[in-house]
Amino acid sequence: MLGMCRGRRKFLAVSLALLFIPALTWLYLSVGSFQVKPLPLSPLEAQSSAPVGGAGERQALELRVRAVEEENKALRRELSRPPRNLSARLPSDARRGNQSRPHSEEGTGDNEGQRNAAAGNGSDCAQQPVVDKCETIHVAIVCAGYNASRDVVTLVKSVLFHRRNPLHFHVITDSIAQHILSSLFHTWMVPAVKVNFYDADELKSEVSWIPNKHYSGIYGLMKLVLTKTLPSDLQRVIVLDTDITFATDIAELWAVFHKFKGQQVLGLVENQSDWYLGNLWKNHRPWPALGRGFNTGVILLLLDRLRKLRWEQMWRLTAERELMGMLSTSLADQDIFNAVIKQNPFLVHQLPCFWNVQLSDHTRSEKCYRDVSDLKVIHWNSPKKLRVKNKHVEFFRNLYLTFLEYDGNLLRRELFGCPSEADHNSENLQKTLSELDEDDPCYEFRRERFTVHRTHLYFLHYEYEPSSDSTDVTLVAQLSMDRLQMLEAICKHWEGPISLALYLSDAEAQQFLRYAQGSEVLMSRWNVGYHIVYKEGQFYPVNLLRNVAMQQVNSPYMFLSDIDFLPMYGLYEYLRKSVVQMDMANTKKALVVPAFETLRYRLSFPKSKAELLSQLDMGTLFTFRYHVWTKGHAPTNFAKWRTATTPYRVQWEADFEPYVMVRRDCPEYDRRFVGFGWNKVSHIMELDAQEYEFVVLPNAYMIHMPHAPSFDITKFRSNKQYRVCLKTLKEEFQQNMSRRYGFAALKYMTADNNS
Repeated sequence: MLGMCRGRRKFLAVSLALLFIPALTWLYLSVGSFQVKPLPLSPLEAQSSAPVGGAGERQALELRVRAVEEENKALRRELSRPPRNLSARLPSDARRGNQSRPHSEEGTGDNEGQRNAAAGNGSDCAQQPVVDKCETIHVAIVCAGYNASRDVVTLVKSVLFHRRNPLHFHVITDSIAQHILSSLFHTWMVPAVKVNFYDADELKSEVSWIPNKHYSGIYGLMKLVLTKTLPSDLQRVIVLDTDITFATDIAELWAVFHKFKGQQVLGLVENQSDWYLGNLWKNHRPWPALGRGFNTGVILLLLDRLRKLRWEQMWRLTAERELMGMLSTSLADQDIFNAVIKQNPFLVHQLPCFWNVQLSDHTRSEKCYRDVSDLKVIHWNSPKKLRVKNKHVEFFRNLYLTFLEYDGNLLRRELFGCPSEADHNSENLQKTLSELDEDDPCYEFRRERFTVHRTHLYFLHYEYEPSSDSTDVTLVAQLSMDRLQMLEAICKHWEGPISLALYLSDAEAQQFLRYAQGSEVLMSRWNVGYHIVYKEGQFYPVNLLRNVAMQQVNSPYMFLSDIDFLPMYGLYEYLRKSVVQMDMANTKKALVVPAFETLRYRLSFPKSKAELLSQLDMGTLFTFRYHVWTKGHAPTNFAKWRTATTPYRVQWEADFEPYVMVRRDCPEYDRRFVGFGWNKVSHIMELDAQEYEFVVLPNAYMIHMPHAPSFDITKFRSNKQYRVCLKTLKEEFQQNMSRRYGFAALKYMTADNNS
């Protein structure tokens, strides 16, 4: 195939030469008789040529003839050479017939790419495949903390959007980021993506001796120890900062490894600011660098060669020597990388600048691309991020926001033709779904129970200090975008820790982020955990959301509430005292907080039980759902509560669904119940089956605030099939309870549970 291609190229070249030379000669001889308008050969020539009179045109034509003659000489020399065995020089993938084309880097500062283009190597026939269709691309990322965990998702989305190869992410994390990202990738379930985590805490001793002024802290130095951190059999890796956005297939960058020559082991883009030139301000004294230095936001690392060169010893000796005069790093690992390169220029392969377009107020990124369509990688390497000054900043911002709000569920696409490693979780899920009867009228309800929703834990910064007396209580609730306005009010009523599961799309998650960051109330509360469960399917997975929020509770006890209820002022402290009084640590109790409601959007919230009873008597407040679903809270015995001064025990009854405080180890909610109906009832039944004691607190209360009806309750009321399926699921749940708990659960089968 290569021989045919080469022969065809020679034949075309000779034919063109034989036809082109006589034609140009005739034009040259007759230029005095005809007015010939020369074509500009380049923008530079178009500007410099004089379009006046015949002299300028004649000069341009003479230059063109000489250029064509030089090209013909080069062709004759090429044709006179004996044929070479190119197949021996091609990579093994090319000999197998892989016809993938590497990205052309002509005109970007890559001299090798320009020489190849000038020599005529740009044809399809001569292209050498670089990245096999199913070759795994390895990517390393250092990520620590809540904000970086959120930022890295946008990077991963941009990579997944363009990729056509299997990916293996190597993520160096602290415990926070590992908890967040491991859950995210586990629930994302993207085919042909593997993730390994490496404990950054175990690596701190390697770099903690280096004083660093950069805002990234000690984690900004972790790239220096990747040769020691990553698996010893891993030969090459692409290293990325978390504030990177890809605008092309990462395989194009992976293909650049084949351009490394000699002892080149680092692929880097030149720094696009004057930082290392030392002229940004008076007395500015940067670390030593080669010219403008190199930016380490994107690095290609040949790990096997670096290890042979004793990279660990090399960078340590350089850092120790420079720190004697510099005292600390200003740009973390980047300073040390540049100091090493300054002493050993042969180590670096300079990448075209479009592989790391650096956006900050002091960079000259605009000089490295002619048009925004040339961009490959955008690097928001400024603390100000999206607020940097650049004439194309709106384009960059829109590209970033596209991936920020892109539906991550759409990235679960298969890579056809590339066998991926067996994922037992995915296989078990597919097997379970295949066993469902698609002709079942309640198929969609049953399927929802097994849907894996992508989950991003701790979407915002979170800090929690457990109490020393082990009585702390976390409020647990779930919500969607239409209940967002309740957050500030709940934070004002409950000063303790809160765990919230939010059911949002990717775009809504960003709207929530902007809302939270603009709220002084929410930003002043760091003990609220916001966990995003991304939308998928047609039902609101209410019990899944509750379970997600419950699983992230860090206190010994939790108060299971709903987002449209406001707890009384002081309820947090009252429940903590009740933990001791009721001996919650050693008994299985569910402490009931009586629920009331108001139909008024503006309510003078009662500050005491006496004030609440007064409003109850005046008709400003009512017992919750007394007029539509009395049995839901009737066992609370509100008549007794009015005069009670001590806690009192109540018995379970059919359809009982109070709001309770329980220990953290209580059973989870049953996921088969989605949307409206029986979601809390089933959980209270499970508590009763496990012999929890229901105790009503005499001085506790919560009030339901009015709002528009949810979409799910509207479906329940208007869709007969919805109600039929809910009844079917309820009966199946009762049967399961009788099988699990035996004779004691027979009462659930015989109880009159009319939903």
